[in-house]
Amino acid sequence: MLVSGGIAARVYKDRLKAEGMGSNDKALKFLNQDYDALKQQCVESGILFEDPMFPAAATSLGFKELGPHSSKTRGVTWKRPTELTDSPQFIVGGATRTDICQGALGDCWLLAAIASLTLNDKLLHRVVPHGQTFEGDYGGIFHFQFWQFGEWVDVVIDDRLPVKDGELVFVHSAEGNEFWSALVEKAYSKLNGSYEALSGGSTTEGFEDFTGGVSEMYELRRAPKDLFKIIQKALDRGSLMGCSIDISSAFDMESVTFKKLVKGHAYSVTGVKEVNYRGGTERLIRIRNPWGQVEWTGAWSDNASEWNHVDPSEREDLQLKMEDGEFWMAFKEFLTQYSRLEICNLTPDALTEDALSYWNTIKFDGGWRRGSTAGGCRNHPNTFWINPQYKITLLEEDDDPDDNELACSFLVALMQKDRRRYRRQGQDMHTIGFAVYEVPDEYKGCQNVHLKKDFFLTHGSCARSETFINLREVSTRLRLPPGEYIVVPSTFEPSKEADFVLRVFTEKHTVFVIFENTVEITEDDVEDSFKAMFQQLAGEVLYSFQCFDAKCSMMLLWGEQKGKTYGVFFFFFQGIFRQYDLDKSGTMSSYEMRLALESAGFKLNNKINQVLVARYADKDMIDFDNFISCIVKLEVMFSKYCFSLLYASVVVHCVFKTSVDELLLLRSDQL
Repeated sequence: MLVSGGIAARVYKDRLKAEGMGSNDKALKFLNQDYDALKQQCVESGILFEDPMFPAAATSLGFKELGPHSSKTRGVTWKRPTELTDSPQFIVGGATRTDICQGALGDCWLLAAIASLTLNDKLLHRVVPHGQTFEGDYGGIFHFQFWQFGEWVDVVIDDRLPVKDGELVFVHSAEGNEFWSALVEKAYSKLNGSYEALSGGSTTEGFEDFTGGVSEMYELRRAPKDLFKIIQKALDRGSLMGCSIDISSAFDMESVTFKKLVKGHAYSVTGVKEVNYRGGTERLIRIRNPWGQVEWTGAWSDNASEWNHVDPSEREDLQLKMEDGEFWMAFKEFLTQYSRLEICNLTPDALTEDALSYWNTIKFDGGWRRGSTAGGCRNHPNTFWINPQYKITLLEEDDDPDDNELACSFLVALMQKDRRRYRRQGQDMHTIGFAVYEVPDEYKGCQNVHLKKDFFLTHGSCARSETFINLREVSTRLRLPPGEYIVVPSTFEPSKEADFVLRVFTEKHTVFVIFENTVEITEDDVEDSFKAMFQQLAGEVLYSFQCFDAKCSMMLLWGEQKGKTYGVFFFFFQGIFRQYDLDKSGTMSSYEMRLALESAGFKLNNKINQVLVARYADKDMIDFDNFISCIVKLEVMFSKYCFSLLYASVVVHCVFKTSVDELLLLRSDQL
């Protein structure tokens, strides 16, 4: 069987997943580098590993501010821990929050996530595999595992680290001879293309890549009344948490307030506690600055007088230490001083066996493509409907409904893929969001639903993401009555291209999702009424089409044979073309072509539309000749006479000079 590269890769990927590959226990090898095999080679040869995929060079540092010609990288050399200290250690006395001190890179969001990771030994060692050392069979090679868009990957690195003036340039441990945190940062930089690619971000991104969990964000000025309890439960379940203070302008970035809090800076939340204080109870929260210094100086800070009124045994329990980057503050003060809290809830595979509850997760991969599936948000009614659409069915309401309202709680998370890697090409995160619509009665129970433009012009959403935002992921917890709904993920502006992951989380088995692109295009998909009209107008030419050669295709396209019949044929399709050429310019947009093809009887899914637009559109516009060519090609490929995939491939290749891969992509659902 002939199989295209893309399809072969997908089949191979599906087989790997069936074998458990991509899980934390069987992580995929990033860039096909096998840690065990490479290490064995190094140990046997006595030559320390040098990673060709992430070399000790300026290109690994960055591309702009840390690029090869930047003054910031002048004087940077690469050294192994064995060259920096006489007795390097991977981890000293267990991984702790003080092992993570920020360097010259603006990745406090990442370091705050790593600091939270150290609170849960099981989670830490999913990322940092056991048995790594600078002693014994040391080979200058280490590896770490990260979650990436639904799969775990194993990233191999050498231990050459950027050094300037004898000190590590980026993250380092308070212990001068401990290197696990610096090596984690290097592995994560390799995964994202460079160190500079990590500059700026949300703590939730690090949380999710270290756990595979799902994050939620709370605006503290609108904090729920039970937020303290939410945090308490989250910590008990091993959830990771971070907080930050908003900035009003770029000048505020990392500015320090009067009481030594840093704006625009990511902190970790590491604990909460209720203490007896002056005959009452005071709620406290513990926060860590990844700098390892610069602490809150207000009430309940390290040297505050409030501690004099707390029992010494309670004080000892709270592990109060001077100027280590970690501090306590009153919870009510936390709500006024900080702007937002981020919580990463863990998936079942990351929870302990005695966990009381966990998330059920459904994940789908999708993409926005210019001209076919990148329709933008509801502000663009002419194109919004072409965005990918996913149907979810909520079956079972919550056990403890609020206000006796029968509703299902669930969380929708939309994540754009690989955007950090594109920074080197001058690209960054798109502004993304999603909307949820109730399925109209006439489509309820249907497996394949794609709502059209008219529906969105007359129906509002019943739920949506709180905002469109240029973060890697936007997620919102929702409550809706049991029923059928369509989730429409989109970028804010149309024609923005990206791949994405859509995840739906629920505490119950209540969600059933169908991917919109499961529609196959076959002979049966052509409307009977269209077949009858077409056969009446054009006879049996296209449905018989027994002459498969270039001359026949030209006759078909230009009407040199059976002129009268073909004249009617062109008149019919010219009418459709004019109907959807709304501005009478002689061309249709790719969106209008999709409607025109459907009017002609072809029900196409997004993958097919993407191929057709790529083939027939010029800057997203299609003229009449290309429209006719497209019609003929579709009719030939899916005629009842092209019953064999291989036969159809050869026919289409000979007649229309298209690639076999392209046809196979169209028929990939049948492989």
